[in-house]
Amino acid sequence: MVEISNVKVYDLEESINACRNSMRIVPDLDDFEGDLKRAKRLCNNPVNSGEINFLKGIRVSFDIKYPGYFSPELQRYHFIDIISSSSKMHKLSVLGANNESFNKYTDPRSIQVLQELIDKYNANKNYDNFMRMLSSCPQGIELFMRISTNYACLRNIWIQRRYHRLQEDWGAFCDFIEKLPYFHEFIEHKNHTV
Repeated sequence: MVEISNVKVYDLEESINACRNSMRIVPDLDDFEGDLKRAKRLCNNPVNSGEINFLKGIRVSFDIKYPGYFSPELQRYHFIDIISSSSKMHKLSVLGANNESFNKYTDPRSIQVLQELIDKYNANKNYDNFMRMLSSCPQGIELFMRISTNYACLRNIWIQRRYHRLQEDWGAFCDFIEKLPYFHEFIEHKNHTV
């Protein structure tokens, strides 16, 4: 299941200050409280209004452990950058098929078949054995990656995935988003439907 750790938020105040650049006359004017009020107001606009561009500047990086079926859904978001990730292709033969490598929903029979294929590949490392091993790995394998994104993307994810069918995985991801600074003001707002 999805687990998120090592969360870092960057350029929060700078992006909040930048939200009123279009209205500034003096570029070095410092009024964080006024900027914060404006940022909150801008986030009450409809999701697709274009008024929330400052959220793209609030960058968030984190580590995530996820099941294999989660990654293709996450990668559909344009501003999710994968910094580095575990490699099933490079490590499956040495990882072995043990229960700690898979989520609780993975059928033990699938794990057993995979272990047989891993053993066969390790005995004879030809292309056919490699492809059988790789292609037979259950989607419940748990992998790791470091991600970098921004508040605008996380807002979109939260709106689209808060009540998704993959409750444990997207639920954990959305719980992480809800713990970010200014979640209620910048991500959750009244002008969207879930």
